[in-house]
Amino acid sequence: MNPAIDNREQFHETVSQICGLYHSAKELAESGVHLYSTDEKMGIQAKEHTRAKLNMEVGKPERIDPEYIRHGVTGIIASRDVVTGEIVKPMIQPTRTEKDFTAHVESVISQHPQAKHIFIVDNLNTHMSETLVRMVARIDNIDETTLGIKRKCGILKNKQTRAAFLADNCHRIVFFYTPKHCSWLNQIECWFSIITRRLLNKRATFISVGDLENKIKSFVDYYNQFLKKPFLWNYKGKLLCA
Repeated sequence: MNPAIDNREQFHETVSQICGLYHSAKELAESGVHLYSTDEKMGIQAKEHTRAKLNMEVGKPERIDPEYIRHGVTGIIASRDVVTGEIVKPMIQPTRTEKDFTAHVESVISQHPQAKHIFIVDNLNTHMSETLVRMVARIDNIDETTLGIKRKCGILKNKQTRAAFLADNCHRIVFFYTPKHCSWLNQIECWFSIITRRLLNKRATFISVGDLENKIKSFVDYYNQFLKKPFLWNYKGKLLCA
């Protein structure tokens, strides 16, 4: 669905389509279509507490010194399989360029290279980039000379034309875009909340960016092995009216 939402009716249609994908995810999987919820969480700080925390005592809560040392930042580009809940091929690194995002998508689809894949994403420019368009064209055997020129003409002209191409359901790799300001429709945001509360909270301490990245990887591995499950998505896209 094209991300340009001009009116309430079109907004409702887009929200309903995305909710419909969630509700039909099992049926899609049975027909060989893989559905993913995809996004990035960037600017994750590797903060080390300057002093050890003081454990709980009778009548006293655990105490954490507010001072910390900053060692740098990293991020994660992740796709969540809507049916299984598995976090698929996460890229844990500080950058999120269009090439990074395309490399992540290629890594995800490489698990089932002949199947159809649907990605639910937001309107970040890297989610409708020239690199991504060229990747989809290559997979679908579309002549790249027909794509046009970025900022000038054809499919590559601007974000809107690229998004329309990437949202074409005739392709084997399809992107559904949440309306603007509706990242809450993307299930991966729920998982980002989980990792924030369980690992990246104010009690955590990391001695380096490498330490932070290793602990994120370990958490993803643990989550996939013991905690993964599909989210119960009850919302059907009906707008709440005041």
